Amino acid sequence: MGRVGTIIDAAGVAGVNILCLQEAWIMPFAFCTREKSWCEFAEVINGESTKFLQEKAKKYNMVIISPILERDEAHGSTIWNTAIVIGNNGNILGKHRKNHIPRVGDFNESTYYMEGNTGHPVFETVYGKIAVNICYGRHHPLNWQAFGLNGAEIVFNPSATVGELSEPMWPIEARNAAIANSYFVGAINRVGTEVFPRPFTSGDGKPAHKDFGHFYGSSYIAAPDSSCTPSLSRYRDGLLVAEVDLNLCQQVKDKWAFRMTSRYELYAELLNKYIKHDFNPQVVT
Repeated sequence: MGRVGTIIDAAGVAGVNILCLQEAWIMPFAFCTREKSWCEFAEVINGESTKFLQEKAKKYNMVIISPILERDEAHGSTIWNTAIVIGNNGNILGKHRKNHIPRVGDFNESTYYMEGNTGHPVFETVYGKIAVNICYGRHHPLNWQAFGLNGAEIVFNPSATVGELSEPMWPIEARNAAIANSYFVGAINRVGTEVFPRPFTSGDGKPAHKDFGHFYGSSYIAAPDSSCTPSLSRYRDGLLVAEVDLNLCQQVKDKWAFRMTSRYELYAELLNKYIKHDFNPQVVT
């Protein structure tokens, strides 16, 4: 935790109010391997990493979002991909479990955990109403929308994604979500290439290999008015500090009236039909 601790200390000195770490920050992103030994990194909500961050949160009066591999001892030691939200007093405000689990390329995550069961919680902190849309959830517009309907002003997207698969999408998705939902988005990605001891395959016809590909970093913050910060490096880890004015969320809502002009009753009617086995698409011929 030394390197992360150093970055958090730098954030504290810089006066950061809310800090979000990368997805599964306590471990290599080893879910490509399907080897169960990596489950040893899972920990309970109030485990070692949380205690470490609670001290940092109290020291710097900072809210910290900690995405970990959670061991749910109350339910048969089930594992979840979970983000813990630690308040500025070092208290645990709550948690959110990853809603959408990828089944693409080397992302063999469902070997370890399944879709979360915590809904779309928004955490009211002293610095604003925040939510966490973990990694693959950024590809699902309704997932973003649900956090907005619950009142989020900032949605953090801690991720671990690689260049060959998703890099063309990366500069677009967080900005689109910020615009469509009138909130800020913090897009956070892992950086570097992780090489594992044994080669693995993922049923995609590619030869066995020992690395996931390059995690391209490029973290940035997007605003509801379509502006965004420059990105962090593609090759080096770092700390991105930005000042955001949460008043902009309401100003954009007033200007564009996306909520007022939405037709939620129509969407709800269609979705209610769609989830039934006898759904028939509304196609006119």
